[in-house]
Amino acid sequence: MTSTPNLKDPDLYLNRELAQLEFNFRVLAQAQDPTVPLLERLRFLCISNSNLDEFFEVQVAILRHHVAFGDALPGPDGMLPSELLTRIRHRALELVRTHYAFWNDTLLPELEREGIRFISRGKWTLKQQRWLQGYFQNEVLPVLSPLGLDPAHPFPRILNKSLNLIVSLRGTDAFGREGHMALVRAPRSLPRIIRLPQEVADAPYDFVFLSSILLQFVDELFPGMRVNGAYQFRVTRNSELFVDEEDVENLALALRDELRGRGFAKAVRLEIAESCPKAVAEFLMRNFELGESEVYRCAGPVNVHRITAIYDQVERPDLKFPKFVPRLVAAVSAERNLFEAIAERDILLHHPFESFGAVVELVKQASLDADVLAMKQTLYRTGPDSPLVNSLIDAARAGKDVTVVIELRARFDEEANIVLANRLQEAGVQVVYGVVGYKTHAKMLLIVRREQGVLRRYVHLSTGNYHQITSRLYTDFGLMTADPDIGSDTHKLFQQISGLGPVIELKRLLQSPFSLHKSIMHKIEREIANVGAGKPARILAKMNALNEPSVVELLYKASCAGVSIDLIVRGACTIRPGVPGISDNIRVRSVVGRFLEHSRVYWFANGGEPEIFCSSADWMERNLLRRIEVCFPILDAELAQRVYDEALDTYLADNVQAWILHADGHYERASPGEDPPHSAQQALLAKLCP
Repeated sequence: MTSTPNLKDPDLYLNRELAQLEFNFRVLAQAQDPTVPLLERLRFLCISNSNLDEFFEVQVAILRHHVAFGDALPGPDGMLPSELLTRIRHRALELVRTHYAFWNDTLLPELEREGIRFISRGKWTLKQQRWLQGYFQNEVLPVLSPLGLDPAHPFPRILNKSLNLIVSLRGTDAFGREGHMALVRAPRSLPRIIRLPQEVADAPYDFVFLSSILLQFVDELFPGMRVNGAYQFRVTRNSELFVDEEDVENLALALRDELRGRGFAKAVRLEIAESCPKAVAEFLMRNFELGESEVYRCAGPVNVHRITAIYDQVERPDLKFPKFVPRLVAAVSAERNLFEAIAERDILLHHPFESFGAVVELVKQASLDADVLAMKQTLYRTGPDSPLVNSLIDAARAGKDVTVVIELRARFDEEANIVLANRLQEAGVQVVYGVVGYKTHAKMLLIVRREQGVLRRYVHLSTGNYHQITSRLYTDFGLMTADPDIGSDTHKLFQQISGLGPVIELKRLLQSPFSLHKSIMHKIEREIANVGAGKPARILAKMNALNEPSVVELLYKASCAGVSIDLIVRGACTIRPGVPGISDNIRVRSVVGRFLEHSRVYWFANGGEPEIFCSSADWMERNLLRRIEVCFPILDAELAQRVYDEALDTYLADNVQAWILHADGHYERASPGEDPPHSAQQALLAKLCP
């Protein structure tokens, strides 16, 4: 008799932090891919580096916080936080080494062959040296404030991720003070990379790092003293904001106060120049209260992500991805009244292949339409100078009832969202900050319009943010609909968020933290029952991350029952596919390409009557249980087929940019083999942006 497997066995669960860290290796692989245009390879290197920054600022910072306070508990994988920090250290070191090896050995030489040079100090010509010295004296020196360290000048507060030099000095200054150590903080007002003018450049694009200029001329800051050595460094700090929402009267004011201290929170990582002597490194470690395990030596600039600034300065289209023009949906291109078009039939938008301009146009038309009475919208990240915000302000000034739910705690956008909230309130918009304890991550727009004496609701729901810039960089789905049930559900959700209402019954939409998790579990159970009854049973899902333990456990159960499961998970995934007898029927792939895969789509065979949903929620604990999220069905059969084809089928066929997850947690890049090469993103560009 076969024993029932223990589906809670920690060995069946990958660690979520390590899985998230692994994603950055897949991003780096895009940089290392010689088929990717050269300047795009540089951008992928910078993205991988920037992602690593955020990983330390958030995940590592939280882990260290829990360990320090003794309240750290192992996750479903059973790994103790102390062991996890050790594992993270080992893998992060490997990633950092790979970053710099690729930068020094591959990217720099290839860029130089294309006339794009980053000139190190030892290779400056005499005329370049003179120009750079003038730049230092005229542009840099006037805004520098070097700080000698002595009892009267203790070690200062160093801003998170800022560029600094630690300088070792010998001799005495004008006041007879003995030199020892000094700090030079790079001015935040100056660019980190300087392009040399054509009169001194020896290549079409010659660049010099600000850090190189500071290192070269640092002795001019300490006349009469000898500089023994100068070394760049950067400290990464905890960037999580801790605000007790239950105890604050005004969340915006509390967050503003907390933001002032974010840049100087507890240090979690120290990056220093590879050449920095041990004694100097130990001096910095003591002042930042860090140990050797938090120090990362850099064989190049400590702020690699800043290199991306040259992307827009170098006018070489041949070294970038080919430009494309997102397709305008027919109603917009025909300059139709969008309300009439949506009333006729739902409109599906697939970004970035289809233009976000349709959403901008809908909000604009609503703001100008005399028959529109009310507009309600959630904003999580919007970007600067959003035309959506301008239209909402115009609507409020025109006397329409406008309500905007702004999530102030959108990580790293808190300050921008506070400014946005103030701007909207000054225009007469009713601003709601969401629900205490739950981030409002749902993407919803509701427009109430009077038509022939009857009120009708128009809705836009999306998997991604109302952000014009990211809509050209991220893959997302949006739905415009006048479906009465979806309109009623959306109205109830806004009422619940703004009015602190009770749990509500919804007809079409699924909602976190109430019905979405239960519904996903129910639908997986239904597939298990269907396979037992001999009916079609299959699950396809695309998302950014998967780590919710009860969902993972139930997927294992479904696999054991014989349900075929394909998961397209861009980032961290804690499920182990292909474990004999447990997850034989589960396959997991990650697609990393030109666009950031951001759409969330769930498909269930449902015994031959398939259901397909789009959502703002990943299958993560926070999304399903601790956030306000919305999941919406695609009811139009033709549009449902489009979502299936464009979000699932073509990605399952990708053998160019897909990575296959194995049971041991490692990813292997897919290979076409004898099949024709197929890139999902390229296929969609060809189909939707011909």
